[in-house]
Amino acid sequence: MALSMDLRTRLLAAVDSGSSCRAAAARFGVAPSTAVRWRAQQRETGDIAPKPLGGDMRSRRMEERAADILAIWEERRDITLGELRLALADKGMDVSVAGLHRFFVRRGLTRKKRQAMR
Repeated sequence: MALSMDLRTRLLAAVDSGSSCRAAAARFGVAPSTAVRWRAQQRETGDIAPKPLGGDMRSRRMEERAADILAIWEERRDITLGELRLALADKGMDVSVAGLHRFFVRRGLTRKKRQAMR
């Protein structure tokens, strides 16, 4: 959870008025590294708002290679996710079985093997 904008503003105002980052951090009850990061962010971007929290950080790589994944899957529809992971490793793509599962869920493709009907 991000700390409040009020706290950020007051801490950075103290630093701007001549206090060190460490002294301001002690005064406002945050870690010195937090004060240093906030000050660096203020200098670099001019903004003190917190950065977005969480979110998907890895699926972009997999989506960039979606054509390779789907080509292997179309070639062998009965391939397991573990086998698919190994086939992708041969093409230089390091992915997890869980990541592949989420890839197929995003597309609404089922991976269940069903026994042939009589």
